[in-house]
Amino acid sequence: MGIPGKTGKDTEGLVPPKATEKVNTLKHFPPYGAIHGHSSGEGRQDTCPTCRGTGRIPRGHEDQLVAVIPCNDVRLKPRRTKLYVCFSMAVCLLVCSLILFFLFPRSVTLQPVSVLSVMVYFTPDTVDMEVTNLIEISNQNFVPVQIVEFNIQGLISAAVVGKTKISNMTAIQSRSKKSYTVKIDLPITDKGLNSYCKSSSIKIHTLFLELQMTLNISYISHTEQLSLDTFEYIDCGTNSTIPHPVR
Repeated sequence: MGIPGKTGKDTEGLVPPKATEKVNTLKHFPPYGAIHGHSSGEGRQDTCPTCRGTGRIPRGHEDQLVAVIPCNDVRLKPRRTKLYVCFSMAVCLLVCSLILFFLFPRSVTLQPVSVLSVMVYFTPDTVDMEVTNLIEISNQNFVPVQIVEFNIQGLISAAVVGKTKISNMTAIQSRSKKSYTVKIDLPITDKGLNSYCKSSSIKIHTLFLELQMTLNISYISHTEQLSLDTFEYIDCGTNSTIPHPVR
């Protein structure tokens, strides 16, 4: 049943322009599998879903087409795949091993070397001593070690007589050793020790000094604290202490 007032020719104008363009485009493409634009053989031939049998991709439809690759295509079976995978895994393992080898934290040791000098000063109430020690810090890591803080305190007869804090020590380079000179002031206020050190009837005024050292270091985003206790003998009566190693 037609629309009143509209003839058959008039109704053709109601077809959308896009639909008309699509129909006209399909008429120019031969059916899929046809030769010279005519389908042959038994059964019904379908239009090629990709290029509609023309061997060309319609302009403006490149992003709407899908390429179909056969399962026996050699591109789906690259050669030497196992060799490439094994080689990649070996390279990754080698790189990881090297990183662990060079960045794995190693030991940093603190060791006293010797007593360099002992300066003795007498006051009416105290005996002041300035003890200079040589210490050595070794770094076995493959990265530099930063010294954050170094603390040392001296004890005589289990009593703390002096403390020193050093925070400007330079860094230790990788796989190296470095020596530092450390001074500590030891004012002796004990009356018994004062009498012992100032006595003229005693030729040798030997004291056993205990040094407690604490070293805070930082390397590879890792902080560590080293502690060491050492004992050494000094002369508190005169400046007669000669340099000697600490054992």
